[in-house]
Amino acid sequence: MTKAIETHRFERPDDRLDMKERGGIDIVKTGQGTTGMHAVFEPGWTWETDEKPLLGHPDTCPMHHTGYCMSGRLVVRMVESGEETPIKKGDYFEIPPGHDAYVAGDERVEMILFEAPSAQT
Repeated sequence: MTKAIETHRFERPDDRLDMKERGGIDIVKTGQGTTGMHAVFEPGWTWETDEKPLLGHPDTCPMHHTGYCMSGRLVVRMVESGEETPIKKGDYFEIPPGHDAYVAGDERVEMILFEAPSAQT
């Protein structure tokens, strides 16, 4: 365990999922392995079309997400049950694996996502 304070900026990410004109996810990682992500999804974005190909075409999103929505409205669907949950500005959320999602409306979705070291693959 380090005793130093770390700071990172999304303007200088360690990695990026580029979804071209539909948005992207900037990823920063700490020395302890915690990951922070700044996700931007433009109107018209869908997990199926814009993110799934970047992840190797899994049936559903394999990741567990914990985060905070800063703007817009993202509808997340649990594929097995078909249950849809809207996530909107001001919501703190937790999403289990096995979902897909889409931007609802004409406002950009902006989120901060957190991932503990044990959640990484």
